[in-house]
Amino acid sequence: MTYVIGVDLGTSAVKVLLVNKGGEVLKTVSKTYPIIQSKPGYSEQDPDEWVKQTKEALKELFNTTTIDREAIEGLSFSGQMHGLVLLNEADDVLRPAILWNDTRTTEQCERINDTIGETKLLEITKNKALEGFTLPKLMWVKENEPHLYKEIQTFLLPKDYVRFRITGQKHIDYSDAAGTLMFDIEKQVFSKEILGKLDINMNICPEPIASHEEISIIDTSFIEETGLPRNIRIFAGGADNACGAIGAGIVQKDKTMCSIGTSGVVLSYEDEANKDYSGKVHYFNHGVPNKYYTMGVTLSAGSSLTWFKDRFLPEESFESLLVHLDQIKPGANGLLFTPYLFGERTPHADSNIRASFIGLDNSHTTEHLIRALIEGITFSLNETIEMFRSSGKKINEIVSIGGGAKNDTWLQIQANIFNAEVIKLSTEQGPGMGAAMIAAYGCDWFTTIENCAKVFIKEEKRFIPDKKTVALYQDLFNIYQKVYTQTKLLNDYLIDYR
Repeated sequence: MTYVIGVDLGTSAVKVLLVNKGGEVLKTVSKTYPIIQSKPGYSEQDPDEWVKQTKEALKELFNTTTIDREAIEGLSFSGQMHGLVLLNEADDVLRPAILWNDTRTTEQCERINDTIGETKLLEITKNKALEGFTLPKLMWVKENEPHLYKEIQTFLLPKDYVRFRITGQKHIDYSDAAGTLMFDIEKQVFSKEILGKLDINMNICPEPIASHEEISIIDTSFIEETGLPRNIRIFAGGADNACGAIGAGIVQKDKTMCSIGTSGVVLSYEDEANKDYSGKVHYFNHGVPNKYYTMGVTLSAGSSLTWFKDRFLPEESFESLLVHLDQIKPGANGLLFTPYLFGERTPHADSNIRASFIGLDNSHTTEHLIRALIEGITFSLNETIEMFRSSGKKINEIVSIGGGAKNDTWLQIQANIFNAEVIKLSTEQGPGMGAAMIAAYGCDWFTTIENCAKVFIKEEKRFIPDKKTVALYQDLFNIYQKVYTQTKLLNDYLIDYR
């Protein structure tokens, strides 16, 4: 038997998966690292912590399994998107990495729009300028830390820095490059036009390559410290959402995924780069060769539930929090929740909007509030699904992954709100599995990633929408969609009081 490793570099932890040729996950090791939040809106990490904890995870993996490590053929990566890692001429890290959820760059986004033009930006990158992307972060450093900016030799994204420390090679894969806001996703090159107009040196950009391309020059000290086999093949890997899609089987036409974690994502496969969504959803290169995906984001999905638990029911587990979910009727007795705790991304790119409970009265219990929370998160995700449908996309089946796929009642709520069959997978390892599948494809275990998905991904259960409940939810969804417009002005008034 032979094996591959998937390394998933997340925001709070790195997860390492050991997977065999049948797609079975034999071992998973996770190591955490802190986020640095020195000011409101700032979110940073020490890149060397990623390397340290990846080494520790690999060492533990090898120390707790009895397999022949020389039978491990390949390793690939998934990583948190958009983060900015800056290296000088000596390849030293110049400052902490600025992460995807850092919001300090509103002024830089406005400057990008003014300089490039929103229409031209969409034409090249297929995305609007938002605080999360890499380009505004790079501009912020240029304007606020010019002494460091002058020293920049290369920028990398998080997983690419870890891979650089393993291989000594600097690259960026197409799926992660697409999230920088300086990449022409159709031509698969960094845009000279965007960088030139913003006076950013093209030479600091790493070389873009495909997710399955091999980069197998390995640092000897890394091998000695971790126990990696010397002949292991290292592949570029992909952005976490691209890898999550691969790990859920979203690798061909008419495939759509719903991922509910801290944030929520609805992601759909695209054959081509030229479908026009007018920037209402993100449009990125896929980890599948020469393919793409579109994606809508709910900023506060699972984190809405975490907020409620931590503030009001801190002794409860997430499982016990949802134990009575099926005992409350759809609609939560006339109660709606909009999950805008941190603002919203899709379809309302609005950092000022805030969450609301609408319809609250003295009949409502804690269980009603929880049901409304779950329905509100799902309504928010449904806005992306309806946007896709209105563009002509067929969405009859949705693979659900993440925390939202761990409770059967919530999965049935998804089926009823989405008006689509919702699929729960038998083993759901998310982006780490996608990274392992890229390694398996790179090692020639399969002729295509699609063929790999047929072996690695197995369906456990299917949730069928109930027509009567679908009709009720469609009425409630129409009301839900009015809440944003009718509370926006009130939230704008309240900004000065926060």
